Amino acid sequence: MKNVILSTAMLALTAGAALADGHAVVRMGTEGAYPPYNFLDDDGEVAGFERVLGDELCARAELTCEWVTNEWDSIIPNLVSGNYDVIIAGMSITDERDEVIDFTQNYTQPDPSVYLSASADLDLSSAVIAAQTNTIQASFVASIEGATLIEFATPEETVAAVRNGEADAVLADKAFLDTIASEDDTLQLLDQQELIGGGVGMGIRESDGELRDAFNAAIQSMKDDGSLNALIAEWEIGEPF
Repeated sequence: MKNVILSTAMLALTAGAALADGHAVVRMGTEGAYPPYNFLDDDGEVAGFERVLGDELCARAELTCEWVTNEWDSIIPNLVSGNYDVIIAGMSITDERDEVIDFTQNYTQPDPSVYLSASADLDLSSAVIAAQTNTIQASFVASIEGATLIEFATPEETVAAVRNGEADAVLADKAFLDTIASEDDTLQLLDQQELIGGGVGMGIRESDGELRDAFNAAIQSMKDDGSLNALIAEWEIGEPF
């Protein structure tokens, strides 16, 4: 047991130690299933807004990045246990998550959450609403008096639940549901939107303050020179800074 604990601790220290000597290899953990933030391309490689952003942030911080994918429902525990060094996966900054890990400053503004449904006149106060588990949307739906929350492990499953009649609507980031609505004329976005969360940031272990500071500086430099807003506009990720 001691060997296992020591091995995990050494993994968690790798990024910080390497950062200090200028030869870091930082493992970037993402879901790979939430376009346009992150997804897998035809070659099985991580792609999307966060892949482009993450590579640029690593370049500015003079870090070498390696990308790994992890299922959403265990993405924070596997960061804490040392399986990768950073979460960059469309993760909204919340007080609850901040009790377990640290966050960089946000690299997107809060993206409105929207409802996708087959019915334009759906009464949300009594609807069955799908959301991905462990998301700000799931927490929000759970707070709606009269509504019923059903949770799924992946974003695709939440949309499938609406298509097959298991749910009346799905609540997710507008950037994700926009494309689905435009490609499926049987589904539509409802007018009601919810502004929840504090924007999206990179999740980092609480012990990796130096790594957090390096990425904070890189994010700020992209805000200052306008390149982050250009990337946000290119990928249609909410409002600019």
